Amino acid sequence: MNKPYVIGVAGGSGSGKTFFLKCFLEHFTPDEVCLVSQDDYYIPVAHNMTKEENKLYNFDLPTTIDADLFERDISKLMNWETVYQKEYTFNNPDIVPRILEIKPAPIIIVEGLFILHFKKIANDLDMTIFIEADENIALQRRLKRDLAERGYSNEDVNYKWHNHVVPAYKEYLLPFREQCTKIIANNSHIADDIIKVTNEISQELREKILS
Repeated sequence: MNKPYVIGVAGGSGSGKTFFLKCFLEHFTPDEVCLVSQDDYYIPVAHNMTKEENKLYNFDLPTTIDADLFERDISKLMNWETVYQKEYTFNNPDIVPRILEIKPAPIIIVEGLFILHFKKIANDLDMTIFIEADENIALQRRLKRDLAERGYSNEDVNYKWHNHVVPAYKEYLLPFREQCTKIIANNSHIADDIIKVTNEISQELREKILS
């Protein structure tokens, strides 16, 4: 079979990657596209930490990711092999992680902060999409998410933002911005703006890959 077409979707925290991907995936069937997320390749550390240590731990470094396993699983999908990976639960001990079954497809989406920093992964990407948002908007999105979903306080979120998130974005992602195939500014709170962009990209791919 032909080699799958691999799309990298990168963006900093609060850029709106999750919403972009949700809209994008709605254009395809599970037989047409699969998604592999960097988040599911964090090296487990929670069982060795106190709550306070967890708050201070910097998850925004490439060394927190099992890059070798991430790369191997992408290679498997590119060779039309199914991948099984334990879901990452953001160190929440109350959640029992699922085993994710990722089946190969003609279009593979690889998403995450460091996908352009990891050279082996970057070399596999046929298209790269960079999603960005103004820093103040991204921070407000991060505050909203972490307060609601992960139980962090405003103080915790702001500490991580200024000491971990922004420095990592500037060092490990921003330098690759100009090399990306498409750059999408996502400062709007209007869903139609992102839906329109995903319509255009999905149509382009359908004509190029699936026709």
